[in-house]
Amino acid sequence: MTIYVGNLSYQATKEDVSDVFTEYGTVKRVQLPTDRETGRMRGFAFVDMEDESQEDAAIQALDEAEWMGRVLKVNKAKPREERSPGGGRASKSRY
Repeated sequence: MTIYVGNLSYQATKEDVSDVFTEYGTVKRVQLPTDRETGRMRGFAFVDMEDESQEDAAIQALDEAEWMGRVLKVNKAKPREERSPGGGRASKSRY
């Protein structure tokens, strides 16, 4: 399972996020998605930990905690929704 971390400071690094979550167990991976056009961080992260009990402990401790001047939103990540190719809106038929 993956943890979603929202409302992150734009100054947070992978190392910063990993350090915070390491207090609750072994961090396997941290992802900080960036905007494709600007390259700026998007203000959220995904964290994978060693096991579910560690993830639960981190979520319990860090959800709504203040960190780097922001109140974090931490929960289990939802599966990514499948998107249709092209990224545009579905066109409505006029007939």
